[in-house]
Amino acid sequence: MSAAPFTLRAATLDELGPREVWELYRLRARVFVVEQQCFYLDPDDADGHDQTRHVLARSASGTLAGYLRVLPPGLDAHEPVIGRVVCAPEVRGQGLGHRLVQSALALVADLWPGTAVRLHAQTYLEAFYQSHGFDPVGESYLLDGIPHLEMLRPEPRA
Repeated sequence: MSAAPFTLRAATLDELGPREVWELYRLRARVFVVEQQCFYLDPDDADGHDQTRHVLARSASGTLAGYLRVLPPGLDAHEPVIGRVVCAPEVRGQGLGHRLVQSALALVADLWPGTAVRLHAQTYLEAFYQSHGFDPVGESYLLDGIPHLEMLRPEPRA
């Protein structure tokens, strides 16, 4: 199956328009809070950090179909951190998750070349992230009631 056409855009929170911010919080709440029944305060201080990048993926119709954020080194970990990776239920299985992660890795390579990348994956997605070069670090743990696994993609070799 060929991947559906999606357009991706990376921006800081200040570069996003009010509707885009509303859309990204709505999608995150739709999946992380409602679908996964995980009740927590999703918007946090990291969203508004001046170096945090929000990657929005839109379908051909312009609907927000996927999202992730990239936190700068030193904010959550020594390395940049990819987080809040989400695809709308209606577009799952179309390769968007892979495109989002590839986009985040390219963004990290551009903004912070030569650095490792960290993420906190839901454990059922371990193989997905391993396909992008991430390896588990430590044991699984509960985060907001959902099993997670810390994963690290090593620094690129010169």
